Amino acid sequence: MTAHDHIVFIVDDDERIREALGELLASHGMRTEAFGSAGDYINADKPQVPACLILDVELPDINGLELQRQIATGDHPPIIFITGHGDIPSSVQAIKHGAVDFLTKPFSDADLLAAITAAIAQDRGRRSERAGLDALKQRYLDLTPREREVLPLVVSGLLNKQAAAQLGISEVTLQIHRRNVMQKMAAASLADLVRIAEKLDIPITHSRRAGGSRA
Repeated sequence: MTAHDHIVFIVDDDERIREALGELLASHGMRTEAFGSAGDYINADKPQVPACLILDVELPDINGLELQRQIATGDHPPIIFITGHGDIPSSVQAIKHGAVDFLTKPFSDADLLAAITAAIAQDRGRRSERAGLDALKQRYLDLTPREREVLPLVVSGLLNKQAAAQLGISEVTLQIHRRNVMQKMAAASLADLVRIAEKLDIPITHSRRAGGSRA
């Protein structure tokens, strides 16, 4: 990692902790941004790069576990909890809701760095997956209305003549639309197109009837 391709957010009401963590991570080539409260973190503009959030459990405005719950449905980086008053129920709740780790002060530099590395790698993978899905969605939007009708019939396994009959078009016309769908969706095979349809949650409303062979 370089200091420009990621960021570590630190939310702790203790200025000494914020400074110590910032210095530690800077010495390992990590970019950081620190906040004294949950509200400051929530209201801040954040760069769109892989990130993680080091979050104190006890904050002046809101409990860290409650903040985790509130932002769970939004777009937020993986969380590493730190606390001076750790307990098993809190750690279980944090991990259950997706936290990467729950560290009790004083924790070792090695444990924190390992957790940060894992969290940023997790966020990097999530962002890559989301970017790939966004690209698929854009390809789908580039299909014509007729091609969007053809796609679910093709991935349902219908014969060309069956799909053509469903749409009231000729088999030759269906084959043209099918070829265009494959090309526009960048599908190398029917199996590939099926996987793409699954990622896009395209409903499969037809099934291939027994008998016959694919045209």
